[in-house]
Amino acid sequence: MPVAKQISSDPALEAHVFWYKYRKELAILLVILVIAIFGVAAYRFYRDRRETTAATLFSGAETTSQYEEVISRYGDTAAAASAYLMLADELRKQSKYAEANATLVKFLEKFPKHALASTARMAIAGNLETMGKQDEALATYQQIASSNAASFNAPSALIAQAHILQDKNRIDDARRICETIMTRYRDSYAAMEAGRLLRTFLKSAKTATPPTVGPSNVPGSASATTPPTINVLPAAPRLPNSPSIAPIKSSPAPTAKP
Repeated sequence: MPVAKQISSDPALEAHVFWYKYRKELAILLVILVIAIFGVAAYRFYRDRRETTAATLFSGAETTSQYEEVISRYGDTAAAASAYLMLADELRKQSKYAEANATLVKFLEKFPKHALASTARMAIAGNLETMGKQDEALATYQQIASSNAASFNAPSALIAQAHILQDKNRIDDARRICETIMTRYRDSYAAMEAGRLLRTFLKSAKTATPPTVGPSNVPGSASATTPPTINVLPAAPRLPNSPSIAPIKSSPAPTAKP
């Protein structure tokens, strides 16, 4: 009975056949891979050099025009993000609060995940408050405190809300915010300020509602039985060495003689 022979496979031969069959596709893939590696390396080199150049330019910037130059030439770098913040601060110092806020808004649009994004929003709210736009400032502070409660700016935003509400005479709302600060952020500086405000609110409440004492209705009390005292003025003192005036005796009227 014939026995079937087992066919053995040669890995080297199979690899050679595979390469011969797909040599064009593999060559193209290899070229693409090499180009990608060189492209990534070149891009990283370009980015690093661009960041270094931008940082050098930013380090020498001191005026608004120099900060604007950093932003215009290297707007996508970390130095440009810092330039936005410094430019806004310079505009604030010049009392150009609206322009400072516009600069901060652009910063948030380009760098929404920046570590100082909440600080930029705090600066916007502070500028609004300085311009007298209390309602807009209050809304901005509320957004900061609610959007990222774990941020280091959250307690500062809450205490700023309390001050605005106090100015608006919304004492109950301000008190609730102070109590929230004392509960959630008891180790922060805002907690110290919140405690001071709570004591101020308590003193104001006591001053506004003084205790009233009603008349006593108990029979036989001292107020009902004690007659009112009458103050008698003392007689005028006698002048010293003043001659006493003797009383004038009336002489009898003369009788008519007959």
